[in-house]
Amino acid sequence: MQASYDELRDVAAKAVSIFASANLSCCLMGSLACKLYGTTRAPNDVDLIVLTSAHAQEPLKRMLAAADRNFTLVASKARFATYKVVWYRLPPRDGASARRCKVDILVPGTLNIPHVPAAHVATVRGLPVVPLAVLLLLKLQGWTDHRAARRVDMVVKQHDDVRDIDDLLAIARRSGVDVRRESLPWVPSTFLDAGDLRIAQYTRIHPASAVQWQELGAQVPA
Repeated sequence: MQASYDELRDVAAKAVSIFASANLSCCLMGSLACKLYGTTRAPNDVDLIVLTSAHAQEPLKRMLAAADRNFTLVASKARFATYKVVWYRLPPRDGASARRCKVDILVPGTLNIPHVPAAHVATVRGLPVVPLAVLLLLKLQGWTDHRAARRVDMVVKQHDDVRDIDDLLAIARRSGVDVRRESLPWVPSTFLDAGDLRIAQYTRIHPASAVQWQELGAQVPA
């Protein structure tokens, strides 16, 4: 049985607390971050950015496992991979005795994730979350990556991305989010340049979203 929203929030809070005890700040991205902001799709895992340049991902994963035995490290099934995958053991529920959820530990620079200064980390329902404008651009990146993927199971994820992006656009409009680069001076220009190209691609394929992007300050090709 898949982890519930409340369970994922609890797992995220435990991971954030462990890293905080080591003086490491974090923020959430991915489906859980989207749900915290108010999207409709149920999240399925925890994606946590540890805001550090002093630690690589694998030592950070081991830090979690050492602090809480419910965080377990499992060898990746990917061919030639040497990294570990973090899973959190969940309590039995509705007859399902072996339950777990995946916890992705990321650092700035991985997957083009920008560093988020502490002053710009949002707090939503008690959890640190990447700013909404950046989350929207990261979701766009996921959408383009999934569309270009070779594996069928990755390609089909683009439909979840579209659902999240459309929800986030509506939430961002209501919140007065501004995606113009002058409003995001701390975000690398390369990330914003790529975002402009992705917005153009998204609005070409989903033209109904163009007005919403424009209301956020994005330059949408005619």
